[in-house]
Amino acid sequence: MSMFSGLIRVMERAARKAGNRLRRDFGEVEHLQVSRKGPADFVSKADMRAERILYDELLNARPGWGFVLEEAGVIEGDADKPRWIIDPLDGTSNFLHGIPHFAISIAVQEPRLDGKGWGDVTAAVIYHPINDETYWAEKTRGAWLQDARLRVSGRRHLDEALIATGIPFQGHGDFAEWSRIFGAIGPEVAGIRRFGAASLDMAYVAQGRFDGFWESGLNDWDTAAGCLLIREAGGFVSDYRGRSNPIHSAQVLAANDVLHSKLHKLLANSLK
Repeated sequence: MSMFSGLIRVMERAARKAGNRLRRDFGEVEHLQVSRKGPADFVSKADMRAERILYDELLNARPGWGFVLEEAGVIEGDADKPRWIIDPLDGTSNFLHGIPHFAISIAVQEPRLDGKGWGDVTAAVIYHPINDETYWAEKTRGAWLQDARLRVSGRRHLDEALIATGIPFQGHGDFAEWSRIFGAIGPEVAGIRRFGAASLDMAYVAQGRFDGFWESGLNDWDTAAGCLLIREAGGFVSDYRGRSNPIHSAQVLAANDVLHSKLHKLLANSLK
């Protein structure tokens, strides 16, 4: 991986180490499915073990950087240094049910120059442990899968487009909002998919496997890496109002330039 910068190499090494642990734990999940207690507690511990590995590896490599962690929350670092935004196991429900579609997501966010909060995401890694695939991007350096350059889909017509989404579930998300959006977009596109790991959905948009993606009610650690990947692959990422921020999690709509405009029109009209 000679194309990796020093920073991406640090991130990829940490992701692989945590991914090795997740693969071993995933191998145990199938055996736990038939137990009365079930595998939920085991998976929760697997999530926390992976997060601890990532924290230790990245702290050692970049002392003083802060963290935004799914499990441990915000850990402040030096005010003038970047911070890590980490999801150690995106696709927990898939993992829990023995479905081999989950990922580790790591992003680097820079402090604003005026010292007021946080600015651009400048580096990203999404690692798919089961497939041993490393998606990565750096600001102005493009988006990549291993050493292959990524570009968003070139499709321009909705009736050819395959769109990914996340569906609300028990205690999470707005069913009424999602239903209105689905009712507007579904009849216009070639298909809609729900795979259960937002970071991989966004990586697949950057790769051109999916032509677009929408979801709301996510967290920064779900989308920070994916937003950079899509933009560096030539795509557009916004909220439902069309505004572009470094990270979109409460609302995210992503696609190439032409499809983004068409999807945004359908989505916005559905929520009037």
